[in-house]
Amino acid sequence: MSETPRAKAVFRQKPNAIEQIFGRRKAIIAVIHSLPLPGSPDYDGQPMDEIVDFAIAEAGRYRDGGADGLIVENHGDIPFAKPDRLGPETAACMAVMTDAVRRQSGLPVGVNVLANGAVQALAVAKAAGAAFVRVNQWSNAYVANEGLMDGPAGEAMRYRAWLRAKSVRVFADVHVKHGAHAITGDRTIQELARDNEFFDADAAIATGQRTGDSATMEELQTIAAGTALPVIVGSGVTPDNIGDIFTVADAVIVASYLKRDGVWWNPVDPERMNIFMQAVNKARS
Repeated sequence: MSETPRAKAVFRQKPNAIEQIFGRRKAIIAVIHSLPLPGSPDYDGQPMDEIVDFAIAEAGRYRDGGADGLIVENHGDIPFAKPDRLGPETAACMAVMTDAVRRQSGLPVGVNVLANGAVQALAVAKAAGAAFVRVNQWSNAYVANEGLMDGPAGEAMRYRAWLRAKSVRVFADVHVKHGAHAITGDRTIQELARDNEFFDADAAIATGQRTGDSATMEELQTIAAGTALPVIVGSGVTPDNIGDIFTVADAVIVASYLKRDGVWWNPVDPERMNIFMQAVNKARS
């Protein structure tokens, strides 16, 4: 199957962020879903050492299984708060955990502070030496589970410049999951992908409707046709669809399939990791 033709840059041509960070295209970025952090509803007072040790153990399983990089998420902090309701404790704990994961794993590491904490993620990345951040809504606005969510690109890019952190890349979702898009319902997905590029993101992410759901090939191809940025599939990647996905995408962000019983809140299952990487290697070849 031939690869999908890509759009021309709409703002300025950039080096491929996937190649620069991971040293290859068709990269596998595995997700560490953190235990609940201090300040979140399900945190029960355990020491940060236990939370960090869990993240390091997950990172080791991913690294040993063949992942090219990692992304640390505060996914245990459900229900998530809007960015202006996140306390400083979230960024502080994420920075400690992310720094430990980076040092212990030796892999490139990214940060996603939920929900849509772009500024907080950049602060964590700067403090912890992370290579990139994921921002689920970068431009425009949509109605999320947490309420009305504005695109933070303008504020976040000024904050990144103030931090002298331009080396931290922004991976931005297009048509983000867990939300309704009525506000931008008169805009095509190609236009939304183009908006993220114009607002200086470094990669475009395609997702399904919720955690673990796959983006359709149609949506993936539509996003790729709308932007010159590298395209990443951000959910629902399995051994069965990785071959098709890699005809379009430069990388995948994967977690649910790699967990015990395929459930995101379970620990990484080395056997499922092995099965997945066999399919990846076949797709790459």
